[in-house]
Amino acid sequence: MMRHLTKITTALGLFAVAAMAFAGGPLEGVTEKQATNWHAIIMFCIFVTMTMGITYWASSRTKSTADFYTAGGGITGFQNGLAIAGDYMSAATLLGLTSMVYFKGFDGFVYAVCFFIGWPIILFLMAERLRNLGKFTFADIASYRLDQNRIRTFAAVGSLTVVCFYLIVQMVGAGQLIQLLFGLEYNTAVICVGVLMMVYVTFGGMTATTWVQIIKACLLLGGGITLMLLTLSKFGWSLDNLFTKAIESHKMGEKLMAPGSLMADPISALSLSLGLLFGTAGLPHIMMRFFTVPNAKEARKSVFYATGFIGLFFLVTMVLGAAAISIVGTNPDFFEGGIVGGKLIGGGNMPVMHLTKAVGGDIFLGFLSAVAFATILAVVSGLALAGASAISHDLYARVIKKGTATSAQEMKVTRLASIGLGITAILLGIAFKDQNVLFLVALAFGVASSVNFPILILSMYWKGLTTRGALWGGIAGLVSSVGLVVLSPTVWVKILGNKAAIFPYDHPAIVSMTLAFFVTWLLSVTDKSVRATKEKEAYEEQYIRAQTGLGASGAHDH
Repeated sequence: MMRHLTKITTALGLFAVAAMAFAGGPLEGVTEKQATNWHAIIMFCIFVTMTMGITYWASSRTKSTADFYTAGGGITGFQNGLAIAGDYMSAATLLGLTSMVYFKGFDGFVYAVCFFIGWPIILFLMAERLRNLGKFTFADIASYRLDQNRIRTFAAVGSLTVVCFYLIVQMVGAGQLIQLLFGLEYNTAVICVGVLMMVYVTFGGMTATTWVQIIKACLLLGGGITLMLLTLSKFGWSLDNLFTKAIESHKMGEKLMAPGSLMADPISALSLSLGLLFGTAGLPHIMMRFFTVPNAKEARKSVFYATGFIGLFFLVTMVLGAAAISIVGTNPDFFEGGIVGGKLIGGGNMPVMHLTKAVGGDIFLGFLSAVAFATILAVVSGLALAGASAISHDLYARVIKKGTATSAQEMKVTRLASIGLGITAILLGIAFKDQNVLFLVALAFGVASSVNFPILILSMYWKGLTTRGALWGGIAGLVSSVGLVVLSPTVWVKILGNKAAIFPYDHPAIVSMTLAFFVTWLLSVTDKSVRATKEKEAYEEQYIRAQTGLGASGAHDH
C-alpha cells in the first residue's frame, strides 16, 4: 500500500506542476496584506483536502505508540528521504535563499552551503547508530547508559526549547506568507496553520505527517524545477548566459559573484557555519525520522536520498535567485511606483514569486503560493510531533510514570500535548506578529548545536561520558546559547534598543558549543563516583548494539 501511495503521490506532484516550493528561516520584517489570490486559495484547498484524506487513512493505521511516533517502522529509505527533505526544506527557504541571491549574490550560495554541509555528518557518523540505539526520541540514545530521569528530563527540555523557537519561526513565517501571497489576515493565517497542524498530528501521528511531508517535498521540488526550466528557456538554456545577464543587471556588477558582507568577519562566519553544521544534527524533528525505518540500512538510505533532494533544491534556488536579478530586477511592473531598483512590491522576499508570475503566469503563481503555504503545514506538523513525543514519551512515560504507563495512557498524553503545542504556537505566532524573528533561527540552531548535539554525539562515541558531565555540559550549552543570542547585535541593539551589543556576534555556536563540549569533558573525566564507573563500563554493551542493532526493538525499555 505504501509503495503504491509513493508512486501515486509522486505522479500527482509531477502532473500538477506540469499543468501549471536551520530547517530554513522565516521571512524578515513587517509585511503588508496584498490582493486576494483566488488561484492560490483554491489550489491550497485542494492540497488540504488531499492531506486530510491521508490523515483519515493514517488514523485507521495508528493503533500503538510505535505507530504514532514512528509509523510502526514501516517507512522505506526512499520514502523517509523524501520526508526528511520535506521536513528540512521550508517555504521560507525558497523565498529567503532566492532573495538573498537576488540582493547579495554569492553570499546566498555560501549560506545555502552552510545549511547543507551538516548532512554528510549525519550520514557517516549518526544515521546507523541512531536507528540501532533509539526507539522514539533521541533521549532514548542519550540516556541509554546514563541516569534515565535526569538525562531524559534535560533532553526533553532541550528538545522543547528548539521546537518552540522553531514553531514561532514557522508560524510567523506562515502569517507573513499568507499576507503576501493569499491576501488573508495575519491572525487568520496563523490560526489556520495551527488548527490544521493539530489535526494532522493528533489524529494521524507520524504516518500522516510523513505522507504530508512526502507530498509537499514532491510539489516543492517539482514546482521549483519547473520554474527553473521555464526560466532557463529565457536564456537559451545556458547558465553562462543567465549569470552573465545577472552580473550586467545588478548594481554590484562582478562583485556579485564574490564573497561579500557575510564573510567580512571570519569569526562570525565560522560561528554561523558551526551552528548550521552541527545544529542540523541536533534538530529533534529530524532525528526522530530515523526511527521510522525498519533497520540501519534504510536509515543510511534515508540520509543519502535526503541529501540529494535537499542539495538539488538548494541548487535550484541559486539559479532562480540569479535569474530574478535580470528578469525581475529590470522590470518596473514589480516595483512600487514603477521605479526600477526601488522597493519590490510585496517586500524583499518576493523575487522568486515575481519571477514565477513573469515566466509562468497567474496560475503557476497560484500553484507555487499554495505549495509555499502547504510547506509550512508539513514543517510545523513534524515539529509538533517531536515536541509532543518529548512530553509524553520522555517526561510522562519514562520520568513521571517510571516506565509503567500503558500505550493507551501515553497516546492520550501525546494527543493532549499536540493540542497544547498547537495552541501555544498560535498564541506565540500572534504575539511575535510584527517582530523580525531572524534571531529565532540562530537561537534554534544554536541551542540544537550546543545542547542536543554534544550530548548525542558523545553518548554514542565517547566511553568516558557520565551523567554529571552530560547534564552540566548541556546546561552550560543551553544557558550560553540563549544568553549570547539575547546579548547579540540582533536582539540587544535592534530589538531591545541598546546602543551597543555586549556579545559582538549574532551566532553563538563558536562559544556556546565549545563551552558545552568542554564542560561535558571536564566534569566527566573528574567524576570518580561508583555510578560513573558503571556508566563507562556499560559503553561496551552500547557499542555492540550500535554496530549490530541487536536488541534495538526494545531500546525504549532499557
